[in-house]
Amino acid sequence: MTLALDSAAQDLLFREARTANTFTDEPVTDGQVQAIYDLVKYAPTAFNQQPLRVVLVRSAEARERLVGHMAEGNRPKTATAPLVAILAADNEFHEELPTQFPHFPQAKDVFFGERPVREKSAALNASLQVGYFIIGIRAAGLAAGPMTGFDADGINKEFFPEGDHSVLAVVNIGKPGTDAWFPRSPRLTYDEVVTTV
Repeated sequence: MTLALDSAAQDLLFREARTANTFTDEPVTDGQVQAIYDLVKYAPTAFNQQPLRVVLVRSAEARERLVGHMAEGNRPKTATAPLVAILAADNEFHEELPTQFPHFPQAKDVFFGERPVREKSAALNASLQVGYFIIGIRAAGLAAGPMTGFDADGINKEFFPEGDHSVLAVVNIGKPGTDAWFPRSPRLTYDEVVTTV
């Protein structure tokens, strides 16, 4: 059975795509990031909520603040990547839900109450959006270096002091540089993952 996506696109997004650990110094523009977001914003989430928030770290001062919270092995590549994005969940995402969308009454009952319910939903759905964002970076012909090795509390205090956002990932973005790839790790086979009941 064939896929609707042609083989070249499958390679670009999945088979040949890798997590980059080095990058060239070619800049990543705001226009490229907007094109990425404008593509992936349509991907599905529960209730069509959009809890993902993206902070582009462009200034030297902000980069230095971020690097100080990264795990030791992630510091050099975060310091030198053309662009770094902090991807976070907005735990008050419900304030942005459009009142005219079909599920608003049900969503209002679920999300406008206790914050722990919102935090759980924000974490799950923003994590989905993180995955979409990475695929969008690849679709733009760029490489992504997603990382979770960092002091989350430190980043939250540094970049989200109001307490309404929770960092999920930090992603280096750019054109892959020299020796950008680690050896590909094995993947589970279809039969190891899929069962039928």
